[in-house]
Amino acid sequence: MKRHLVLGTVVLLGLGGYASDLFAEDQQALQAFGTVQKVFQSPRCQNCHIPGDSPLQFDAGIPHAMNVVRGMDGKGAAGLPCATCHAENNPPASYGPHAPPGAPHWSLPPAAHKMAWIGLPSDKLCAMIKDRASNGDRDFAALLKHVSEDKLVLWGWNPGAGRAPVPVPHDIFVAEFKLWADAGGPCPVAQM
Repeated sequence: MKRHLVLGTVVLLGLGGYASDLFAEDQQALQAFGTVQKVFQSPRCQNCHIPGDSPLQFDAGIPHAMNVVRGMDGKGAAGLPCATCHAENNPPASYGPHAPPGAPHWSLPPAAHKMAWIGLPSDKLCAMIKDRASNGDRDFAALLKHVSEDKLVLWGWNPGAGRAPVPVPHDIFVAEFKLWADAGGPCPVAQM
């Protein structure tokens, strides 16, 4: 009997230590998600990740001029695609502060996968990012590749004259995104 009590105590202590390690990893991952949220909800990202069909512009996130709309594929309306004004690169600063910025494949997410996160609380943003039904069927590896390498995403850190870049250095953001993803993408608990 005594042996069973000792064995039971050892097992419980071991599980307690294991659980506290898991909790610490989740806490680090949740802190990393705070960085992810800060980036995703910066003007550079959320101006195109919109709930409606008209993109926003500038740091203030005002409705895009000229009644620009998403279109089904996210590349603008028939007759007025995004590429009409947005080139493959930012124009020279000499064009002025409000010249249309540019990056490869300038577009919004397609209508079927809007990935709209303006004003979402952290728990809902986290769930949306991971939801393959709404994120273009991307698993964590594809999401990490998207935020690490996609030239349109990278534009957010070099947005051209008159626009504030994403507020977190890209290498730090990618490291935090990876830490969060590697932990299984734990989501913050909803605030009541």
